[in-house]
Amino acid sequence: MKRIFTAVCALALLMAGCTPALAAEAPRLSAPPTQEPERSCYYPIKVEEYTAGPLDELRIDKVYQLSLGDDPSGIPTEDFTRNGRLYYLLDMVRKDEVGVDTQTHTETVTLASDTDKMDAILQRLDAEMEFTTEDGYTGVLRLDHTSVQVTTDGYASKTTSLSATRTYPNLSEADVSLIPKSINDKGRTLNLADVQWSSAESTDGEGGVVTHYTATASYSGSATSRYATGYTVQANYTGEVSKTDCQVVTYTATFGSVEAPEESKKPASTDPSASVDPDKPSVPFNWAEVKTPLMIGGMVLILAIGGAFALKKIRERR
Repeated sequence: MKRIFTAVCALALLMAGCTPALAAEAPRLSAPPTQEPERSCYYPIKVEEYTAGPLDELRIDKVYQLSLGDDPSGIPTEDFTRNGRLYYLLDMVRKDEVGVDTQTHTETVTLASDTDKMDAILQRLDAEMEFTTEDGYTGVLRLDHTSVQVTTDGYASKTTSLSATRTYPNLSEADVSLIPKSINDKGRTLNLADVQWSSAESTDGEGGVVTHYTATASYSGSATSRYATGYTVQANYTGEVSKTDCQVVTYTATFGSVEAPEESKKPASTDPSASVDPDKPSVPFNWAEVKTPLMIGGMVLILAIGGAFALKKIRERR
């Protein structure tokens, strides 16, 4: 009996000594996975949906413009679902357009004019002009006739002298009172300024002499008018300008399509995997955290079995 009891105690001490060592090894954790560098994400400048092939397959072209220094791997090429169809990448076409960058440019031209008559102004404006922008774009711009505007620089006034002459014949006397003191000439009022008389004699039926007078009256006046001192003309010239030292690369991603599988059409709430984030790395099960409790439980079980066996032997000997 003493031998059995001694063996059980020795086994218990051995298990107790192993437990701390196992616990010391437990905290070893694997280093977190290295994160992949983030890729640039580009947005298409044009998206075109069309049909192609004998079966009128729905396709989508996405056009991207990048510089030579951009990484084309940032162009999205993954499958995607749209309107019940699954789209997948068919082809990626690259087109180098180094040295050609075209854009629309409008230049406003200002010039002085002495008239506001549009016909005369259009004759003075060139139909087109060569133009170079500050950042090196060159091209031919053409006149936009609808953009021509004329503004008045200012106004001034001037006074003009007016004059008119009237003749009054067959007057009985050379009397100024017989002459009108003012007249209306072309809508303007002129006042009497001078009278010149002339006479002529004739005989009446009784043999007497009769004198007739003719008055030549001069009228004068003035008129004040306002006139424009000058005009300013503004006109827009519009056209395409291009730059030859730019670096642009065009990528066209073509996606074919098939009818999407039924499971991809189901709502996300019915998908048991919908709550799992595919981009989030799974955490491995750490056996080191449960190793110590398992060892302690095993030690207790062995002690219980050993004690039961020792108790059985003692009873048999009695």
